Amino acid sequence: MKKYLVIGNPIGHSLSPKLQNYWLKQNNINAVYDKIKLVENEIKEIIHDIKKQKIAGCNVTVPFKKKVIPFLDTLSPEAEQTQSVNTIIFEKGNLIGHNTDIFGFDKAIKNLNFNMKGKKVLILGAGGVVSSIVFALKKMNVLKISISNRTKQKAENLKILFENLNILEWGNLTDFDVVINATSLGLNNEEINLDFSKFGKNKLFYDVIYNPSETNFLKKGKELGNITENGGKMFIYQASEAFKLWHGIEPVVNFETLKLLKND
Repeated sequence: MKKYLVIGNPIGHSLSPKLQNYWLKQNNINAVYDKIKLVENEIKEIIHDIKKQKIAGCNVTVPFKKKVIPFLDTLSPEAEQTQSVNTIIFEKGNLIGHNTDIFGFDKAIKNLNFNMKGKKVLILGAGGVVSSIVFALKKMNVLKISISNRTKQKAENLKILFENLNILEWGNLTDFDVVINATSLGLNNEEINLDFSKFGKNKLFYDVIYNPSETNFLKKGKELGNITENGGKMFIYQASEAFKLWHGIEPVVNFETLKLLKND
């Protein structure tokens, strides 16, 4: 039986096993998918196990999306551009790093029927998934991307990968049409202590967190009269693309799939 994993730290909140094992069963694939919490010095051993095919493939979540790169043989063009890997496959003796977060975010936004063209976007955070979101937003022809992170230098580093990013001090907000929470604030019901009330209504508040399904950030956005969306669909679409890379099958995404994200 083949074994697949998601690695990260923290990892307890991840619903990847629930989703991937559902698709494995649905497609009669003799495999199992699990989650493992790692510390950084354990990455090399896990990657070695994929190379030896003790593990057939792997998803990568925070904070390891960049840290796995030195252990891989090659990267897809998207993973290279974003310097972010969330899916590792073994092909013809090589370990290849892919970035399916871009596809996930792009499809989730299209699913919302929200036109990003010409919009001003504010991103909170500068971690593993942000380069993927910026990549996707640029393809959507947004007008301006501003990034605010608690550690400003981390946000500045994104300018090495992408031109024309506007970097803000944490708390110094700029006018926006869309605000994206890409921090981990909200995983444990933390508050983001920023004042969004002066920017008007009918903005899009998007949170990449999908568990819990409504973070305090989204609750605040809704109270202020804005459109809100969590990262559930992005999570499902990036996972479906990873499944396709490993098994050559595009899994069915429907209402039943969405129901799997309602945590027990």
